[in-house]
Amino acid sequence: MRDPYEVLGVQKSARPDEIKKAFRRLAKKLHPDANKKDPKAAVKFAEINAAYEVLGDEKKRKAFDAGEIDADGKPRFHGFEGAGRHPGFGGDHFETFTWGPQGTRRAGGRPGGGGGRFEDILSEMMGGLGRGAAGARPGSDPRFDAADLGAASRGQDVSAAVTISLAEAATGTTKRVRLPTGKEVDFKIPAGLTEGQQIRLKGQGLALPGGPPGDLLISVGIAPHPYLKVDGANLRLDLPITLYEAVLGAKVRVPTLDGAVELAIPPGTGAGRTFRLKGKGLPGKAAPGDLFVTARIVLPEASDPALDELMRAWRDGKPYDPRKDMG
Repeated sequence: MRDPYEVLGVQKSARPDEIKKAFRRLAKKLHPDANKKDPKAAVKFAEINAAYEVLGDEKKRKAFDAGEIDADGKPRFHGFEGAGRHPGFGGDHFETFTWGPQGTRRAGGRPGGGGGRFEDILSEMMGGLGRGAAGARPGSDPRFDAADLGAASRGQDVSAAVTISLAEAATGTTKRVRLPTGKEVDFKIPAGLTEGQQIRLKGQGLALPGGPPGDLLISVGIAPHPYLKVDGANLRLDLPITLYEAVLGAKVRVPTLDGAVELAIPPGTGAGRTFRLKGKGLPGKAAPGDLFVTARIVLPEASDPALDELMRAWRDGKPYDPRKDMG
């Protein structure tokens, strides 16, 4: 952990009341209940709690200043008598705080201490985050109930986002995501996942001291495919064909998610005719979807005098009106 003086933003010469005031200000500002949209708030809140455990206790502060313990309150050297005891700074001095259904609890050490008990300070200053007078239990501080802190002991959920290809969405895949803490997590994406679905990884979020961690919520996006469009479990494809393929018929290759297949275009195929390739869509709940292929007739990019002449002869000798039913 960082230097506790730096964490609380106080000088090494700060008086106990100044340290207590700095902790109260930061705890109220960074409490997870007041920063539910900030995944880093829980980490910062835990850090200031740990800093105050050292600087808020007169003997621990002196031990830290003397270099006897580190920023986490752990001894900097070995060889204590009695499994960790030392004259003037014994094992019965250390204190721990647990967060649970009964609220904040203190374990180990002697009552009292330098700058005030941790749970007492939280009870005093968290007026804006408690249940309020109407919801308080008899005998509790109407501004803040320590049980509220216990109820919030579950850590903060963390959000992340990944983008996968359409083929990966169809077959499933394994991806890796980097969390705000720097940790990297591998997770599986099931086959048939659709755009915007969320995957929850329990226990992979941030943790508060003594409590279980939150969850990791991963939003999955699907990158656009260059040819295929998603329509539920079905896929759709506009297939360019030539004029002569439409008139004379042909066999053409059609891209699908698991490789190209051959499609027979019958003679006289008009623009907009749709062909169904069964089972070539995305995985569905009951059965896989289909791929619907729509023919789009594409003329040559450059003008062709022979084609122009043929079309004029066709127009003059065999006219027809495809819009006759439109009025």
